[in-house]
Amino acid sequence: MITRNILIVLSVLSMIACSQKEQAEQVEAPFVWENANVYFLLTDRFNNGDRSNDIHFERDKKTGLLRGFMGGDFRGIIQKIKAGYFNDLGVNALWFSPIAEQIHGSVDEGTGNTYGYHGYWAKDWTRIDPNWGTEQEFAELVDEAHKRGIRIVMDVVVNHTGPVTDKDPLYGDQWVRTKPTCSYESYESTVHCTLVKNLPDIKTESNQEVNLPDMLIEKWTKEGRLEEEMEELNAFFAETGYPRAPRFYIMKWLTDFVRKYGVDGFRIDTAKHTEESIWAELYEVAKRAFSDWKAANPDKVLDDNEFYTVGEVYNYGASSGRMFDNGGVQVDYFANGMDALINFEFKGDARKDYEFVFSKYSRILNNELKGKSLLHYLASHDDSHSFDRERKMAYKGANCLLLSPGAAQIYYGDETNRPLIVKGTMGDATLRSFMNWDDIAANTVVNEVATQDLLSHYQKLGRFRAANPSIGAGVHTQISAEPYVFKREYTKGDYVNKVVVGLDLTPGKKEIPVGDVFENGTVITDYYSGVKAKVKEGKVIIDSPFDLLLLSL
Repeated sequence: MITRNILIVLSVLSMIACSQKEQAEQVEAPFVWENANVYFLLTDRFNNGDRSNDIHFERDKKTGLLRGFMGGDFRGIIQKIKAGYFNDLGVNALWFSPIAEQIHGSVDEGTGNTYGYHGYWAKDWTRIDPNWGTEQEFAELVDEAHKRGIRIVMDVVVNHTGPVTDKDPLYGDQWVRTKPTCSYESYESTVHCTLVKNLPDIKTESNQEVNLPDMLIEKWTKEGRLEEEMEELNAFFAETGYPRAPRFYIMKWLTDFVRKYGVDGFRIDTAKHTEESIWAELYEVAKRAFSDWKAANPDKVLDDNEFYTVGEVYNYGASSGRMFDNGGVQVDYFANGMDALINFEFKGDARKDYEFVFSKYSRILNNELKGKSLLHYLASHDDSHSFDRERKMAYKGANCLLLSPGAAQIYYGDETNRPLIVKGTMGDATLRSFMNWDDIAANTVVNEVATQDLLSHYQKLGRFRAANPSIGAGVHTQISAEPYVFKREYTKGDYVNKVVVGLDLTPGKKEIPVGDVFENGTVITDYYSGVKAKVKEGKVIIDSPFDLLLLSL
């Protein structure tokens, strides 16, 4: 009898332990880059946390509208990290504009003066621009993000330096070319050329050993760090065996931030404008640097994911699979150091019906792109053909983006209807207004959408996505066309994640099928309304005032 009682107790304890394990797996979903919820911001345009660093290098000329520095900085990002802004959105990866010290002068582009507020005009890759903060603040930003499960994706530029100005000399003929301007008629006229006039193109194809540019030698001498920088370069080239060619200098400088601070990934700028092989080289250098950081900081390591890379191959669309036609040459960037590519065709697909979008990307990602991923977006800093420039389809866009197979990129202000059209601006500047924090506070209504309601919608979808890897990394199957209901399923090792989602439903009481995802008698939760319900005869009845359901255990 005693033995029987002991067995009963052990059986009950085992059931409790299994139940606790299942609950833990539901709460502590593994992070996978294929399901990443990425938030992309321009540091200068997001949040001004320290007004004392707003002007440096006498960058005080009057500029064209939205073409000068506006004060956003690392301190401002840190403030929002600590306030939980990104966690509330379910964001688990943060990508911000390049951090390198920008040219000191301005360029007159016919629309007034323009400074390098966007970060893509590097003067010195070894230094952080003081308008954004210090290396200590960058380290703090990375640490505070990591504490909250948010990875850091650093935007990197290898293709070009910043423009030449009266304050910013040319790197030198051995380092850069200044002509011809790209015509995109062939591979050669896409790669070995300048993107625009006065944007010197790094000779990334060269293996010729070159000395440091005179400008950097003079700069580092004045700053008292020439000897230190030279010693580090000597050690890098001795260890790697790489020639002292321009691209390897830059690779060393970029990956220093990975080795020092634990940056988790790179977003690679202008990838199609260089030889694709250099991205494989950069990946190897970055992967070693990330491994070195993990070894030196075991208490800060988030998981066993390797270094992540996502490439900007302008106009790449997922429909072409692994190959991209770059001026008549078929290139597989996924075979050259890329884990993912930014998907330029998603913004067009998002105008179509949900099932078209979801089934299309599930099919592509689980077939020709199996083992790789896509980063979808609705709007960005340099794409004038965004999904919804007039902000008239905010909810449709959010649903498509955050519920689609593949990784998702929120562009700062997508979640608050930040204007993408600003009168008086020219070119990309109109896409880069300051984050509309005042609209959140005032609950401004834009096109009949209240800002706080839209933000809440993004938050609910984003947190559901972050908690369920099946959304971005799983297999999509439609359960019902009317009402529209689908399931996603993801398995990795012993971990299994399944969800059911219903869209365009009738507000109020609704009965929807859940297929074979949840057994009869299972209590599931609608993570949008918080309402719980028990599965009966393969269906669930939930009464909520919303037109969608996000169902999981």
